[in-house]
Amino acid sequence: MITRLDCAGRILDLSEPRIMGVLNVTPDSFSDGGRFLELKAALQQAESMLESGASIIDIGGESTRPGAVAVDVDEEIKRVIPVIEAIKNADLPVVISVDTSKPELMRYAVEAGAGMINDVRALREKGAVPMAASLEVPVCLMHMQGEPRTMQHNPQYENIVTDVYRFLEERIQDCRKGGIPRERLLVDPGFGFGKTVAQNLTMLKHLRSFSDLEVPLLVGLSRKSMFGALLDKPVDQRVVGSITAAVIAIMNGAHIIRVHDVAETMQAIKVLNAVSDAQ
Repeated sequence: MITRLDCAGRILDLSEPRIMGVLNVTPDSFSDGGRFLELKAALQQAESMLESGASIIDIGGESTRPGAVAVDVDEEIKRVIPVIEAIKNADLPVVISVDTSKPELMRYAVEAGAGMINDVRALREKGAVPMAASLEVPVCLMHMQGEPRTMQHNPQYENIVTDVYRFLEERIQDCRKGGIPRERLLVDPGFGFGKTVAQNLTMLKHLRSFSDLEVPLLVGLSRKSMFGALLDKPVDQRVVGSITAAVIAIMNGAHIIRVHDVAETMQAIKVLNAVSDAQ
């Protein structure tokens, strides 16, 4: 299993769980849309997440919530690149990840200082594989059934775990054929992206199955609608559910947890690590 990632010269050690902090510079993301549109606010949030324990800051300029409206590449570039440059110029000791499916933005982002690509479409956009191969940074391949605007319209699978596993296995193979070595690949089963609550729970229960892909596993469960359904809580009251699921994910093989609530998740990881290290 790969335990170290070279993120444009910044080494990310995955021998223990790492936190990826979510930084959406969008007006319409489901949880924090509109909060970090101003560059100063975005940089302050990045600094706060770093201080709270984040090893990675994942910057996204296009919402992928259910029903989200597509954003053209010029607008996404305008939202994302200044934030990457600001974090890079501040010399924060953190890996910068760009959350995008657009090859053109991938290139601009890495040139600006990003050391990782996080793609909800698993490099299926035209030109994405050769672009990612040329940039030589780690790439996270996520599973999504359908598109953000339609993905929650009655998603169906023969077997949720097997189907998602096979998709990710095929994407790994295609990426390797396209010049991206296994050592630069991660996978994300895509909780909430074209899955029902029951399907999400089944994936979480059997998450360790994805370890057989032999690449690091990234999991994003933070404040998802599944917790709204399970707990009858609005977005801003799903922290407990999110952290509980994060701990379950780590216990079942997750290497990176993508979250909004960095400080709270870090506390849970510290407790989990202490118990794991106990005699």
